[in-house]
Amino acid sequence: MNIDELKNIWDNDESQNTPEVSLEQRKSLNLPLEKIRRNMRWEFWSTVILLAFVLVAIWGIQMPFRFRLYLEILVAAMTVVTFFFYSKFFKLYKEITNPELETLTSLKDLLTQFNLNKQYYLSFYISFVPFLVGEMIIVIESIPKSRDLPDLALAIYFVGSILAGLLFLWLLGKFWFQYYYGKYIDKVEKLVEELQA
Repeated sequence: MNIDELKNIWDNDESQNTPEVSLEQRKSLNLPLEKIRRNMRWEFWSTVILLAFVLVAIWGIQMPFRFRLYLEILVAAMTVVTFFFYSKFFKLYKEITNPELETLTSLKDLLTQFNLNKQYYLSFYISFVPFLVGEMIIVIESIPKSRDLPDLALAIYFVGSILAGLLFLWLLGKFWFQYYYGKYIDKVEKLVEELQA
């Protein structure tokens, strides 16, 4: 075989594996992608507003200096973690606005990005575990009655609160992702399955 024959075989093979997305399929793809983009914008801005509200509440409520300092540091650390993950989500946001979703390969790449960002999303919620532990320590140490608790009762209360918080964060992360993104990603997956058939 010469090089021209190999190029022809390669070109034919590649075109068979990457069918183009029809205009009708692109239109059906635009709706779920637009919903995902809209939800990403809403989530970003609501997070910014929530963090601003928390800071105003910390500065506006009378509390001991140490308690305020601990809360400010905790919120600042949470903000850094939040914006790290949002920088990852922003890359996906830019990818979704890319109009080059014309082949099966580009849609598969987009699905890979969605799956990767799903892992980022769940990691985002799990990353709040240390903050939950820190908040529990601050709250328990700030309540004068907690100093009178027996060690075993304090340990059970503390560990039980952490486990309940972990379960809540995990369930919230799964529900939130499915409600705001998962159902739209499922529509994109169905389109990919149609193209593969």
